[in-house]
Amino acid sequence: MELVGVAEIRVMLGNVSRQRASVVANQRNFPEPIAVLAMGKVWLRSDVEAWIREHRPELTAGS
Repeated sequence: MELVGVAEIRVMLGNVSRQRASVVANQRNFPEPIAVLAMGKVWLRSDVEAWIREHRPELTAGS
């Protein structure tokens, strides 16, 4: 089980700003975080990758 935070999500979204990654991660249709730690929310990498495939297919077109 691999976990990711906003810093990793930012890279997964194509190196968007940290603020933009936070906005995306707070959208209603974004996966629920698996935990909320002192350093922030964390998600399962597989959930975020699935969300990106569905909602940002242009980011996975070359994969």
